[in-house]
Amino acid sequence: MAMQKPERNHVMKKNLTLISSLKDACITETLAASVGNILQSSPEWLYPSVACDYTVPPHLDPLDAHKAVVGLVGEAKVDVVLQAADNRRKKLFLADMDSTIIGQECIDELAAELGIKDKVATITEAAMNGEIDFEGALKDRVALLAGLDEAIVSKVLEKRITINDGARQALAVMRNHGTHTALVSGGFTVFAREIAQETGFHEFHANTLLSENGKFTGKVQMPILGQQAKLDQLSRLAREKGVSLSETIAIGDGANDLPMLLNAGTGIAFHAKPTVSAKAEFIINHGDLSSILFVQGYGKEEFDKVL
Repeated sequence: MAMQKPERNHVMKKNLTLISSLKDACITETLAASVGNILQSSPEWLYPSVACDYTVPPHLDPLDAHKAVVGLVGEAKVDVVLQAADNRRKKLFLADMDSTIIGQECIDELAAELGIKDKVATITEAAMNGEIDFEGALKDRVALLAGLDEAIVSKVLEKRITINDGARQALAVMRNHGTHTALVSGGFTVFAREIAQETGFHEFHANTLLSENGKFTGKVQMPILGQQAKLDQLSRLAREKGVSLSETIAIGDGANDLPMLLNAGTGIAFHAKPTVSAKAEFIINHGDLSSILFVQGYGKEEFDKVL
């Protein structure tokens, strides 16, 4: 069961949120009542059977309460998030693209067109888990794409790339409440441009694959947008939008997302690699991207307004 590692704080008011996915909707009344017994409070349903909030009473240690609830939830497809009750709704949202907003790694899908997906995917997995240097691994993988026709991108987008559940709803609700949104990807602009438009991001930032005469050269434009660049984008956008880092929320799955996640007010490791989940404060292993909203306390009423 997913656990995050908040610091002990007996003074600050805490909320505990149960989150499942819109597809599974597996929080039963019985489970909600059992958790309520542990926390000595009644659930406030954010979305029936999908997500509910509890207030952790001041006489309970928040971490002990969180641990007890995680034990009760067991193997159910439910995430348990503990956080400060105040200032949950954020004004700036940054998201990774590959394996976060979309279900695939774009470079792996490009490699599939050359019959070398397994070779490239092995490198991708190691880089995303922080086992090898991201920038060096990106250069190595891009080199294998030399000679691939640029037109293949449209085919990959149409046939191989899928938007993860809850992405469009999350973006629509946050934008409806004035949150500025940015897609910040270690992947490529030829994909990020389309994905950002499709899902509703205000802006996007990614790496550029270099090409000549309609074919990729096997090189990427420098400097590479890696983990430091993602953190820099968080800091820059917060400064430009006049918000503090505590008013930001970020989500990602790979090691190159960690600095961004650890410095955002709320940094969510989403179905993340083990090294990322081990360090992130907020972890979603079961919920879909609507979890971004439930963590912030948005509910069904806000969903209905954007449908």
